[in-house]
Amino acid sequence: MIHSSIRRRSFLTGAGAAAAAMTVPLERVFAQAAAETPSIPIPPPITSGERMQRVARARALMQQHGIGALLVESGPSLDYYTGIQWWRSERLTAVVIPAIGDAIVVTPFFEKPSIAEMLQIPAEIRSWQEDEEPLKLVAEFLRERKVAGAPIAFEETDRFFIQDRLRKQLPGVPIVSGNPVTRAQRMIKSPTELGLMQAANDIMLASLRYAGERVREGMTPADIDGMIAVAQKNLGGSYDGGLVLIGEASAYPHGSHKPQIVKRGETVLMDCTCAVHGYQADITRTFVYGADPTPEQRKLWDQVHRGQQIAIQTAKVGLPAGAVDDAVRRTYETWGFGPGYRLPGLSHRTGHGIGMEVHEPIYLVHGEMTPLAPGMCFSDEPGLYVPGKFGVRLEDCWHMTKAGPKFFTQPPPSIDRPFG
Repeated sequence: MIHSSIRRRSFLTGAGAAAAAMTVPLERVFAQAAAETPSIPIPPPITSGERMQRVARARALMQQHGIGALLVESGPSLDYYTGIQWWRSERLTAVVIPAIGDAIVVTPFFEKPSIAEMLQIPAEIRSWQEDEEPLKLVAEFLRERKVAGAPIAFEETDRFFIQDRLRKQLPGVPIVSGNPVTRAQRMIKSPTELGLMQAANDIMLASLRYAGERVREGMTPADIDGMIAVAQKNLGGSYDGGLVLIGEASAYPHGSHKPQIVKRGETVLMDCTCAVHGYQADITRTFVYGADPTPEQRKLWDQVHRGQQIAIQTAKVGLPAGAVDDAVRRTYETWGFGPGYRLPGLSHRTGHGIGMEVHEPIYLVHGEMTPLAPGMCFSDEPGLYVPGKFGVRLEDCWHMTKAGPKFFTQPPPSIDRPFG
């Protein structure tokens, strides 16, 4: 459920803060986690060979759709094609992939050595000085390749100032959506990508189990999140902070700013992500601390568990993605929730696409007509929320195969065994 983005801070900064919140020395926390967490194999990262295959496929798609070139600025798609992991700022760093021939990377002069270290495809790096216009370099390249008058595709998250300033260099240049290229490629994961996502999910679930079994009365969300962080670090994952909701806060999908502490009989919801070599996992577990669940807590948990099963049983190759959300919501409405996205009930979509980003297209939401296809990956998280009381969310990710959907991690069997 939670949404994260590329950040410049290191993991150890977050882990150190988490350890400080727990008032336990960082070395001791890591040593304890190392002794009490399993060893999970980490696959190798995406190779330059696979990235070059992606670029070749992008060229084929551009030619198929009559696109002259594709421009992708810093972010997951830049990493996808080039291996360059870079943050966004007012200074443009981008790849321009023409329909024919090698790409170029445009970046500030003083960043060129860092960019060259990461670049994993054949591409010339063209740099610009602080008093120069980077889009002039792009325009010159498009003229060189004789595609300055052809449609130029922009990745859907590229910022407006880039196309605005490119139009100043090339008045009248047709700018079109890059979705037929970038989205078409990224939403279908390769076996290598699926392997990295499996490792991320394995680490995420182990980290949640480690923290969940060590929750104690009086802990705060920061205390619990800190335990998740150190477990992930020990297991080899990258963690950018999670969402821990206690008691009434669990009734609000993205939480509350009110103070929260663990008490016996309280609902505890942990929704966290993990990355392995840039590929994400997103898992949520909800349990009751220190007491037998009340009938109301048990019933809502069981209903969400059933919702997860309805989603996975509905998903079929060729089915519109939105039909998964519709199937869950129809059942929930027969139980008195909703209707639709109203509360008490399921106020958000049943799931989101996942891969290099925690949230990426396509989504399991009413009205989404894109057919499910092998290689697509999603979260399955049909939570139920009762404002003023508590909520339950169970979330596991799955990928579509030719034979049907397959979970990366198995949902827990019962509220009494919240980590399986």
